[in-house]
Amino acid sequence: MCDPKKLDSLKAAKAKYDEKVDKVLQKIPERKKAFVNTSGIPVHRVYTPLDMEGFDYLQQLGLPGQYPYTRAVQPTAYRGRFWTMRQYAGFGSAEETNERYHFLLKSGQTGLSVAFDLPTQIGFDSDHPLAQGEVGKVGVSIDSLWDMEQLFAGIPLEQVSTSMTINSPCAVLLAMYLAIAEKQGIPFNKLRGTVQNDILKEYSSRGTYIFPPRPSMRLITDIFAYCTKEVPQWNTISISGYHIREAGSTAVQEVAFTLANGIAYVEAAIKAGLKVDEFGPRLSFFFNSHLDFLEEIAKFRAARRLWAKIMKERFGAQDPRSLMLRFHTQTAGCSLTAQQPLNNIMRTAFQALSAVLGGTQSLHTNSFDEALALPSETAVQVALRTQQVIAYETAVGDTVDPLAGSYYLENLTDQVEAKAQEYIDQIDRLGGAVAAIEQGFVQKEIGSAAYSYQREIEAGSRVVVGLNKFQVQEDKLQDLLKVDPAVGDRQVARIKELKSTRDNAAVQQALAELKQAAGGDTNLMPPILKAVKTLATLGEICDTLRSVFGEYEAPALV
Repeated sequence: MCDPKKLDSLKAAKAKYDEKVDKVLQKIPERKKAFVNTSGIPVHRVYTPLDMEGFDYLQQLGLPGQYPYTRAVQPTAYRGRFWTMRQYAGFGSAEETNERYHFLLKSGQTGLSVAFDLPTQIGFDSDHPLAQGEVGKVGVSIDSLWDMEQLFAGIPLEQVSTSMTINSPCAVLLAMYLAIAEKQGIPFNKLRGTVQNDILKEYSSRGTYIFPPRPSMRLITDIFAYCTKEVPQWNTISISGYHIREAGSTAVQEVAFTLANGIAYVEAAIKAGLKVDEFGPRLSFFFNSHLDFLEEIAKFRAARRLWAKIMKERFGAQDPRSLMLRFHTQTAGCSLTAQQPLNNIMRTAFQALSAVLGGTQSLHTNSFDEALALPSETAVQVALRTQQVIAYETAVGDTVDPLAGSYYLENLTDQVEAKAQEYIDQIDRLGGAVAAIEQGFVQKEIGSAAYSYQREIEAGSRVVVGLNKFQVQEDKLQDLLKVDPAVGDRQVARIKELKSTRDNAAVQQALAELKQAAGGDTNLMPPILKAVKTLATLGEICDTLRSVFGEYEAPALV
């Protein structure tokens, strides 16, 4: 990158600078803190070309839209169109959430993102004893095709891109979405969207699993195979580092564990008979954007480059689209504070800007009241406006990867990639991501990082404004969203009505066919779709699969 003679001159100049700094420090000491980022990577006082010795522009950086995709997966990035502004939303009943979707679309949102309640996420109907008190609380309640139809009432599915944050019962919710499209007369090949469909991070970081890992992996690859042929524009998985980070991981761990899971999914699909370039272009990712502004930008760039190398060198992918790490980003929910909640607007704005400067394809910005309740309309509109201000007023999208060439950023990108690769190599030695999770390795690493981070906050060495420094007496935030507790009763009544009016013989026949298919090796999407159309409930379908696959029990970690 630099003339050797000029590097020698720079080394001499740097030595004189260091001498001067030593004298300055005797009079003006630096802040009493450890200058390291959240991954433990030391942050030097200043970065120069000396920190980029041996840097190969084309191999390490390249041009936007070209291998290794460090700078962007598209040649023109946001000069063509902005990222998809996709606010995650769901609460109460399908009718209430549908109203919120129409509000968001009217406010300028460009994609839908569905949050499901806890019973839905773990495959229980609203009338299940374990669902009591949880219906509609952290997302929308979906028990059957009736609810799904109401959720998207008045929304032409061919005109929106829909993301669904659903994992273990993903195949069931996707089937419901397809059944609605069929009713609207929309061909499956016109549908655009994403299902999270990432079970491995549930075992390590989040907990909304149902089945053991092996049958869960089968359901995932069945979705890959089905959508490759029937729903070609659909992203069949969103391999999620977001929840790994929310559980307390470092930025490096987020990259490493997410891509290790991605490797496991690719291997499972190939083992199931799919070719890497058949499903590779429809893989997508989901990352967190946390508070260390420049570390987050480096993280996104390092992940993009590392995945391109993995797909090219490890799996022999030939289609350039298979090499592209396309990702959705959500700002860090775990960084929001109940104290001085308006500060969360600023936290979210900086995190969103990190994601944009890191080249995200899609973005959700958290609402300032989320540490206290589900977002109110006012808060969610402020969150959406945050994205719109970044897009239309800051001009940061006018050039591709504007921070490229920063000595610090390029050095940090290299270090994040190298340290993430070390983790991936360690996971490979343990037998892969599934084995590493079964052995508790990933869980222990995340737990250790989370403990260290929390200890820093409690000790005051990590400042959280309004929480452990600059506290004030404050009034309680008003106008918080409250989910009607009667939503559970209404959902139970709705299930009773459904079961009393549907063709129950057809339901039982469809469930019997699903059970037989689950006991074999045929693709499960067609029988699940058939069951959904008969108005079999989510719980009935999941219980049928439970009877064949069993349920997962997390190992005790010592």
